[in-house]
Amino acid sequence: MSQPSFVLVRPQMGENIGAAARAMWNFGLDRMAIVAPRDGWPNPKAVAMASGAGRLLDAAKLETTTNAAVGDATYVYATTARSRDLTKELFTPAAAMADAKARIDAGQRVAVLFGPERAGLENDDIARANAIISVPVNPDFPSLNLAQCVLLTAYEWRRATVETEDRAIALAGTEMAEHVEITKLAEHYEDRLETARFFFPPEKAEGMKTVLRNFWSRMPLTRADVQMLHGIMRQMVRWKERGD
Repeated sequence: MSQPSFVLVRPQMGENIGAAARAMWNFGLDRMAIVAPRDGWPNPKAVAMASGAGRLLDAAKLETTTNAAVGDATYVYATTARSRDLTKELFTPAAAMADAKARIDAGQRVAVLFGPERAGLENDDIARANAIISVPVNPDFPSLNLAQCVLLTAYEWRRATVETEDRAIALAGTEMAEHVEITKLAEHYEDRLETARFFFPPEKAEGMKTVLRNFWSRMPLTRADVQMLHGIMRQMVRWKERGD
């Protein structure tokens, strides 16, 4: 399998099952298993909350026990916010999903357990897992909603498997300006400001021009920005000439 199975253990509310399905599908995950849902299955409230991710609910495996849900897995993570006095390796969600990717790439089958809304996974569930995923939450309020925990883990899976840029500029129909274009813009402003006698007193003129050139070079200007700034200066000159 090319992705982990997300196992919802004894979920209580259909709405949370639907929200978990939606969160999984947001990040390209579609292997869901549901263990002994409190309100039975299928659940119309889950379908309504899934909002476009109903296909995950249709394909979800329904099991009566946690053991059955992870029977074909070779490595299992359990999500919990509380210490359970069990000796287990602890992962953050990011580290867990990076580890899961490596295991899946090596041919292993991976599952992630998510507990019921009221109290989370029981010790018997966690004892069946190989490792624990622990979210660094506020210790005074550690409880996460089921769908929130699924969303957070699914997001980290996506980060671990899809190459993305941490930071980029979205260019809206333009390109970044070339050095020569910024140089011409600087010369345009310098020329007009010279005519307006901005560079005064004379002994400070060269220093002021250097500061202005440095100002232009620091700005990440697009070609559209450069054209607009040229236009602003031309319009100001026309307005001044009309006034004269």
